[in-house]
Amino acid sequence: MHPSRARAPGCLQGSVLSATHTSNRRVLSGMRPTGALHLGNYLGALKNWTQLQYQYECYFFVADIHALTTGYDDTSNIESNTWEMVIDWLAAGLNPANSTMFIQSRVPEHSELHLLLSMITPLGWLERVPTYKDQQEQLRDRDLATYGFLGYPLLQSADILLYKAAYVPVGEDQIAHVEITREVARRFNHVYGRERDFEAKVEKAIKGLGSRNGTQYKELRKLYQEQGDAQALEKAQAMLAGNARLTLADRERLQGYLEGTGRSILIEPEALLTATPKVPGLDGRKMSKSYGNTIGLREDPDSVARKLRAMQTDPARVRRTDPGDPDKCPVWDLHKIYSDAETQAWVQQGCRSAGIGCLDCKKRVSDVLVAEITVIRGRAQEFEENRDLVKAIIAEGCEKARDVARQTLEEVHQAMGMNYR
Repeated sequence: MHPSRARAPGCLQGSVLSATHTSNRRVLSGMRPTGALHLGNYLGALKNWTQLQYQYECYFFVADIHALTTGYDDTSNIESNTWEMVIDWLAAGLNPANSTMFIQSRVPEHSELHLLLSMITPLGWLERVPTYKDQQEQLRDRDLATYGFLGYPLLQSADILLYKAAYVPVGEDQIAHVEITREVARRFNHVYGRERDFEAKVEKAIKGLGSRNGTQYKELRKLYQEQGDAQALEKAQAMLAGNARLTLADRERLQGYLEGTGRSILIEPEALLTATPKVPGLDGRKMSKSYGNTIGLREDPDSVARKLRAMQTDPARVRRTDPGDPDKCPVWDLHKIYSDAETQAWVQQGCRSAGIGCLDCKKRVSDVLVAEITVIRGRAQEFEENRDLVKAIIAEGCEKARDVARQTLEEVHQAMGMNYR
């Protein structure tokens, strides 16, 4: 997820937040288990996760069901890949005290909500997701004429909606997935959010606010409904979020009544666009296992240094005395990530004037990069030697995730008339 022009962490798409967003600081994201991670995975997403966990209530999951959408024919490595990836998460700095880590398939509510949402989701919504056709083009060697592949954007929606996540960290190329999630939530709430006695329950809930707050709520609602006053909406949302006497169901009813809809069972998430750098592979292309141009997150430091020394540079710089253009050199992309302003200025001046050689340039960034990987490698070794601890962390995370997922699914069953007594 690499946005070309991204907002800083904490910045949101959209002008008006829902009531849940005024108090909800929950973030959800996941990765497919591809095994041990490389530098591109770390800089593109994982490093950002380690920062988000101290700003939000974060849920991070191993998307093993998603892995089946394109790799259903060979699952021999899915278990080992899962544990290797989790070790990388922990080594990179994800802290189970600050974030919840779990495995998607161990929370069966993901699959059930996906199935229930599929009953109301038009096929056209899935077929128009940009990455649907893009991946079909990129993965022509695989048979992707399956319902699972067509429905993977809806599974992503179920992942998000199950935890009532307010924010989803994505790049600009992934915004379509957040938008379809918002549409699915909106459609579900429209179809199932209207209770037969909705207005009567709303009036009862308003009385529960107390005389003064109830009167203010009605005035703010009128201002928003009749004049589109966004500040009035925000004030009413804050009032609902801060009222401890309201039940969750009544808060959702009053939120729906405030916005002119029914009860909001599922929450529309916002895209949280975060700055992610361009991470070049050793051959100048995007770092990817499929290109064989990666630097492993736990790779031996000597191997990393050797790879960087052989890394492709500006092709116009054949001899040491030839001036170069850093903007045409993938090593410069690494300097933009790892080097300070002084070093970057040294690279720009030295390369363009042929005052420094490519090996000099590479060594400056190599020293910093190797130092970071050495730290991660050391942490990983501790977890590799204590896999029982890793499994215990995930088991605890799965239980915590299931508690939240069960509650959402119970509300979904109730809204759909399937909460039999």
